[in-house]
Amino acid sequence: MSTNAYAQAGVDVEAGYEAVSRIKKHVHATYRKEVLGDLGGFAGLFALKDFHFNEPVLVSGTDGVGTKILLAQKLNKLDTVGIDCVAMCVNDVLAQGAEPLFFLDYISVGKNVPERMEALVKGVCDGCTQAGCSLIGGEMAEMPGLYEPEEFDLAGFCVGIADRTKLLSSALVHEGDVLIGVASSGVHSNGFSLVRSILGEELTEHPELLEPTRIYVKSVLPLIKQGLIHGVSHITGGGFVENIPRMLPAHLAAHIQNGTWDVPDVFTMLQHKGNLSYASMFEYFNMGIGLVLAVDAAQAQHVIDALCKAGEKASIIGRVEPCAPAPTSAAAATSDDGQAKHPHTPGVLQQHRNIVIDA
Repeated sequence: MSTNAYAQAGVDVEAGYEAVSRIKKHVHATYRKEVLGDLGGFAGLFALKDFHFNEPVLVSGTDGVGTKILLAQKLNKLDTVGIDCVAMCVNDVLAQGAEPLFFLDYISVGKNVPERMEALVKGVCDGCTQAGCSLIGGEMAEMPGLYEPEEFDLAGFCVGIADRTKLLSSALVHEGDVLIGVASSGVHSNGFSLVRSILGEELTEHPELLEPTRIYVKSVLPLIKQGLIHGVSHITGGGFVENIPRMLPAHLAAHIQNGTWDVPDVFTMLQHKGNLSYASMFEYFNMGIGLVLAVDAAQAQHVIDALCKAGEKASIIGRVEPCAPAPTSAAAATSDDGQAKHPHTPGVLQQHRNIVIDA
C-alpha cells in the first residue's frame, strides 16, 4: 500500500500538523501560570499548589454548541462559535460557585482545512481569555464518511475549583431574596433547532443570531467570593421555566416580574414568525436574561452597581417566595411537559410549582 494511503482514505495528516502549528499562538495566549508543559503531550497539566483551600473541590462541566453550528457553516463564520462552547461550560461551573481553571475542546470535522480549524480554535481561545481559564489540550478529529467535508462539531470540557464551604447550593437561597437578571447577548447557544425550524431559508438573513454567548465569570465570580450571591441560574435550554427552579429549594419559588428588563427584538421576531405564544417563549429561550442571581435584598443595589461597573446590564426581575399551594385536581397538576404547575391565575404567564412569571 502506498505511503499516502491514509490521505487516500480521506485523512490528511499533514493538514493536521499545520493546524496544530497555526493554533499554538492562540492557545499560548490563554495560559495561566499554573499550566505545565505545552501542546503535544498525551494530557494537559495544571498545578494546584497555589490554591489554598481547606476543602478544595474540583467542579466540572461539559457542553457543545449545538445546531447553532449549522448557521456558522452556512455563513462561513467560524471564529465565534468557540466562544459559545466555552461559555456554555464555564457559566455552568460558575453557577456552582467555582472558578474555571482550564478547558479542553473536541473538534470533529469531515475535512481538516487548517485555516478553518485555526478559526474554530481561536474562538475557543477567545472564550477562555474572557473566562480567565486556560486551554490546555483538546482533540481535532478528521472523520470522512461521518461528516461531509464542510461539516464539523464542537464540544468542550471545563474544570474549576472552589472551597467546599463556599460552593453555591439551593440551601443558601432564602425567602425574600431578590432575583437579579443579568442581560444576555441574544439567543446564546440554546433553542437553535427551534430557531432553524421557524426561520427556514431565512436563517442566513439573521447573522445577529451568531452573536456569541456572554461569559459572566469575571463580573460575577468576585461577588461570589465576597459571599454576596446566594444562588446562580444559567439560563440555557428550557429557558426560565426549567433553569431558575434549579437553584431553589423545593419549598421556595421564583416570582418573576415580567417587564422589568428589556427583551431583545430577536425574541419578538422569533415569536411572531413562529406563531408562538409569549408565555411559551419562557420555556424555550433566555428572553434577554443570561444569568439570574439570588441575593439578599439589602445587598441587591450593591450587586447591581458592581455588575454594571464590570460591564454588565442588570436589574431586579423578581423575588423568592414560598411555593403556592398544590393544585387540587390531577388535571391541573402537570403541564404538557410534565412539570408541576398550578391552575391558571389571571395576570400570570407561567405558573409552576417553583416559578411564577407575571403577565
